[in-house]
Amino acid sequence: KALVLCVDEKSQIQALDRTQPLLPLAPGIPAKRTHDYKRNGTTTLFAALNTLDGSVIGQCMQRHRHQEFIRFLNRIERDVPAGKLIHVILDNYATHKHPKVMKWLEARLWRKRGGLGCLR
Repeated sequence: KALVLCVDEKSQIQALDRTQPLLPLAPGIPAKRTHDYKRNGTTTLFAALNTLDGSVIGQCMQRHRHQEFIRFLNRIERDVPAGKLIHVILDNYATHKHPKVMKWLEARLWRKRGGLGCLR
């Protein structure tokens, strides 16, 4: 009856935009794109994969620090129905082991009415 989530992030995703619109399709001619693009900076994708059904809770943020990771954990906690026990699988990335992240996880690990568990 618990929800198991694999949580990770992908940093430095380039936000690119083509300089010209997609050329329209014509019968027998595939769609064409220009080779040049405009850089719009980078973003970080935080994602939680539900191991049971493959659904994903995801969020993009501009930075990749423990503060953003805690904001994403708060989002997971909001999005999961109340009373559901959550197990989170994390790798050993430094952001996941930050003292404030560990404190956040430990505070919820012992919650009596469901909460957040951390499988290590």
